[in-house]
Amino acid sequence: MSCIAPSTTWIQYQRPKPQARIRLFCFPYAGGGASIFRSFAASTPPEIEVWPVQLPGRENRLAEKPFSRLDDLIEALKPALLPYLDMPYAFFGHSMGALICFELTRALRRNGHLPGPVRLLVSGHRAPQLPALRSPIHHVSDLQFVEELRHFNGTPEAVLQHAELLQLLLPLLRADFALCETYAYTQEQLLTCPISAFGGLQDEDVPHSSLQAWCEQTSGAFKVRFFAGDHFFLYPEQANLLAALSQDLLNDL
Repeated sequence: MSCIAPSTTWIQYQRPKPQARIRLFCFPYAGGGASIFRSFAASTPPEIEVWPVQLPGRENRLAEKPFSRLDDLIEALKPALLPYLDMPYAFFGHSMGALICFELTRALRRNGHLPGPVRLLVSGHRAPQLPALRSPIHHVSDLQFVEELRHFNGTPEAVLQHAELLQLLLPLLRADFALCETYAYTQEQLLTCPISAFGGLQDEDVPHSSLQAWCEQTSGAFKVRFFAGDHFFLYPEQANLLAALSQDLLNDL
C-alpha cells in the first residue's frame, strides 16, 4: 500500500492511491514538464500510483537552471528520489525521458541500490547504443533552432510565433537538446529488469529498428509496441499507451 506524500520539488501532480502496489515515475520529453503526466493517474489501475517527475527549469521550477548534461541530472536525481524507492517501482519516459530512465536505472545499480525498477518503460527514443540520425541543433541560431522544432511537431505553432514566450522557453529547450545530444553511451552489464518500448508508426526520427534495439539492453523480457502517430503519439494514443503500459506493470506484480 502506498500512503507516502512526497515532500520534494522533484515530484508534482502525484495523486495518492491507497491500493497502490507500484510507483510509476514518469519523465518528460525535451521542453516538457510534469504536467504532461497529470492525467495518467486517472487512466491507470488503482494498483499503479503515478509520480510525475518535475525537472528544473520548467513550470513551477522555471526559475531554476535546467541541466544540459545527463550525468549532472542523474547525480541530482538519485538522492532526490531514493527516499521514495521503498516499494516496487518502475520508470517511464518519453524521448529525452527514456534516456533519463535508462541512465538513472544504471546509476542506481552502480550505487548498489537493489532491487532496481521492476520494469523500464521507454517511449519515442532510439536504443542508447545507437548513433543519432540527426545532427545536433542545441548550438544553432535561434531561427534555425525554431525551424528544427517545427520538424518535431511537439511545440505548438502559436508558441513558436509568440516572440516573448519563445524567448522564455528557448534556454530550456536548448538545455534539454544539449542534454540528449551530448550524451555518450558507455557499455555496462545488461539490465535484468524487463523493458517495454513504445513508438509511433510515423515517427521518422525513431524508426522501428532503433526501438527494437532496446532488446539489447536487458537480459530480461522485452516487448515493443507501435501506435498510430508521429513522435508525439502519446497524446492521441494516450488511452492505448496507458492500457499497454498498465498491462505490463500488472503482470510484474
